[in-house]
Amino acid sequence: MPVEDWIAASQNLPFVQFIPIDNRIALQSVNLTGMVSEDPADRIIIATAMVLGATLVTKDQKLRNYPYVKTLW
Repeated sequence: MPVEDWIAASQNLPFVQFIPIDNRIALQSVNLTGMVSEDPADRIIIATAMVLGATLVTKDQKLRNYPYVKTLW
């Protein structure tokens, strides 16, 4: 499925919410304590969960091992 179609379908689901990356998330992503990953996407994912106080649902063990965010899978 093309990514454009996936996004269009996903944004209509009642349980999916797209979150824009704002300055708080951007700053948090570069100031993560003890974050091993240098991957900007991983850092933004973690920072977003932290700023929102959300549980991160992932099977990525690198993200699950980060002790400052709650994860679930």
